[in-house]
Amino acid sequence: MKTKFMITIFTCLLLWSAVLLLSFSNIFKHQLLGATINVGSKDSVKPRDKLLGGLLTADFDEDSCLSRYQSSLYRKPSPYRTSEYLVSKLRDYEMLHKRCGPGTDAYKRATEKLGHDHENVGDSSAGECKYIVWVAVYGLGNRILTLASVFLYALLTERIILVDQRKDISDLFCEPFPGTSWLLPLDFPLMGQIDSFNREYSHCYGTMLKNHTINSTTIPSHLYLHLLHDYRDQDKMFFCQKDQSLINKVPWLVVKSNLYFIPSLWLNPSFQTELIKLFPQKDTVFYHLARYLFHPTNQVWGMVTRSYNAYLSRADEILGIQIRVFSRQTKYFQHVMNQIVACTQREKLLPEAAAQGESQATNTSNPTKLKAVLVTSLNPEYSNNLKNMYWERPTTTGDIVKVYQPSRERFQQTDKKLHDQKALAEMYLLSLTDKLITSSSSTFGYVAQGLGGLKPWILYTPKKFKTPNPPCGRGVSMEPCFLKPPAHRCEAKKGINTAKIVPFVRHCEDLRHYGLKLVDDTKDEL
Repeated sequence: MKTKFMITIFTCLLLWSAVLLLSFSNIFKHQLLGATINVGSKDSVKPRDKLLGGLLTADFDEDSCLSRYQSSLYRKPSPYRTSEYLVSKLRDYEMLHKRCGPGTDAYKRATEKLGHDHENVGDSSAGECKYIVWVAVYGLGNRILTLASVFLYALLTERIILVDQRKDISDLFCEPFPGTSWLLPLDFPLMGQIDSFNREYSHCYGTMLKNHTINSTTIPSHLYLHLLHDYRDQDKMFFCQKDQSLINKVPWLVVKSNLYFIPSLWLNPSFQTELIKLFPQKDTVFYHLARYLFHPTNQVWGMVTRSYNAYLSRADEILGIQIRVFSRQTKYFQHVMNQIVACTQREKLLPEAAAQGESQATNTSNPTKLKAVLVTSLNPEYSNNLKNMYWERPTTTGDIVKVYQPSRERFQQTDKKLHDQKALAEMYLLSLTDKLITSSSSTFGYVAQGLGGLKPWILYTPKKFKTPNPPCGRGVSMEPCFLKPPAHRCEAKKGINTAKIVPFVRHCEDLRHYGLKLVDDTKDEL
């Protein structure tokens, strides 16, 4: 009897010790994470705001999506404050999505309505959920920019955003909303049809306007919004206040877009007041939305952290160079290489390489700096040439330049899982740099600059295979460019200057005559 009692006591002590050890192990693991991530001597002591000023909710399991709460370990404290109104609006949206999202009774009732060709406005019950379905198009940069655009539209119109999961969206990003899913169920009634939706589809809004088959009394159960680069004037009426009053009554919207159309939402009077409350600093829209929505999966985050810790973390300064050549020939171009070097020298982003035979500079007044250069390109030749330039010759300042390129894919391979994961990891790495050079009109670069809150130096598009002069120019804001906006406002004559109507929308630096972007109109430089 005494022996059994002693065994029981010993077993309890052993179990208690194991639980205690496991508890200390978990605490140590999270403390070690913060202590061992080497973010460089320039940020050795850095306050950690893992909820990003309230932008994120604490309602997620940290281990299921490491990037969500670890990203602050790799970034400097944000100079861009999140508005309290945006935080409140996001928490309200999360509750709405939980009430109306997949698997709920509200979602089931809404999908049943898709079986009817039209429904009378009077039959629509107050408080019923409304939805907007995002369908993936070509190019990861395009997808990210349009997802942000569609989400902001959903936020403004109190719709539930659901994303087509048949591509690799769940291999790239974690779920952004707690306790629910943003993935469109595979048994969605229109799933077998949405791939064929185009401008000629009978429920395309532009087509219905053209054929006069939609009005304020009889509302279709769903509309297709064709917001691709080839959209017609009728499709562009989506951005108009009068049309939004009609569209708002439709329970289901399905959208295809390859454009960052947020600037045109600001031109709609019915949205403008709300947008100013959400984003008092108007050039931070994508910056805040991206940090809220886009959290790389653990596999992608591993690529980011391994690359950063191995190649970038010890540098005194990191320069990102994003190279995209829009040419039928996917190959190396010497005039582009000349342009990159000219830009880095002219803007003093990198030190000059000494002339052949010239000895390394001896700088006794300032310590030698390590400058890391992160190059992203489909071609390896640009980074190889830059690396050789600083390998073969010393710098005139005595600084050390280290060049790193994570992947060398040669060709764009959208929808190949590993290729897209590498692309996302590189976008994120570029956003962690101190200074950034991007290629004109590249959505890849737009994502990186917006996510990082960086005003890039933009490589101008070469003409006739010659290096432009000047080779690059500084962007006026970190916002992406709306590459193909409507040519005129809804009530304005064609060709009117948008900047004369609203001071916070400008023509893009890289598309001077037709692209639009948001700028911060409170700054003197603008």
